[in-house]
Amino acid sequence: MLSVVIPTYKNKKQLIENLDKNERFLPGCQIIVVNDDPVGSLKGSFDGKNITLIENKANYGFAETMNRGVAQARYPFVMFLNDDVLLGNDDFRKALESFKKDKNLFAVSFAQKEKDNTIVGKNGFFWKRGFFHHHPVTNLQKGHNAWAEGGACVVDKAKFERIGGFDPIFKPFYWEDIDLSYRAWRRGYSILFDPSVVVTHHHESTIGTHFSKHVIREIAFRNQHIFILKNIGDRRMLVEYMLFLPFNMIYYVFKGEWRFITGFSKVIFSLKKIIRQRKKTQEESVVADQKVLNTFRN
Repeated sequence: MLSVVIPTYKNKKQLIENLDKNERFLPGCQIIVVNDDPVGSLKGSFDGKNITLIENKANYGFAETMNRGVAQARYPFVMFLNDDVLLGNDDFRKALESFKKDKNLFAVSFAQKEKDNTIVGKNGFFWKRGFFHHHPVTNLQKGHNAWAEGGACVVDKAKFERIGGFDPIFKPFYWEDIDLSYRAWRRGYSILFDPSVVVTHHHESTIGTHFSKHVIREIAFRNQHIFILKNIGDRRMLVEYMLFLPFNMIYYVFKGEWRFITGFSKVIFSLKKIIRQRKKTQEESVVADQKVLNTFRN
């Protein structure tokens, strides 16, 4: 069977409503809810239900919250399920068959139905003008996925722990799942997109209620810079990053994206951690950046 980790932050009503709907598809699963709101306890919310509740003593952010949940998982495979995700059936169990067929598989990512009924969940990434970018893939056939989205996927717990889990350096949110998956690719693992597993997930529906769009953009840009400095080992790419940095700043300012610059300015506060994490990441990587990127080249 598998464990299910559900992170939540100031979203009690939707958490309980969705959990009531999702539970029928989770018989035999270990359900772990991790509450990242230290002032809004959920004690008593799941009385009579076989649910493990972890209450964070501080606001740790998505990465540490997920790591704390995975640490309590009893089963070898763990499903990550955001509190705003609805299951339509138990098709997620197909992921377990995929792991049996491919011992090198790190994660299986799901197709996700948005508010307008479009299907997303398959992604790619690429390097352009000294910057690391990601994009949605319109070909929704089963196959390699750049990353397993942190709110709708199943991961191999042993491999997750082997590469160190989510990195809290990206607190409070964004790029944690891309970072985790990129490290998995560079460790020689693979990630599968399975379109036959469909969940309903309206992206940013929760984050958008607690943070302004400007703050969200700033955090996203900051973490994009952190991702590059931490993960990219190719020296030529790093030189390109530095050479193109002034150009990219001007480019994004002309697009009205001042948050590119303010996000970059905040990287300095994480520099020591970035250097420390970078050393560990590069020592453990066995696959070159270009080989990983070529996997998703059009």
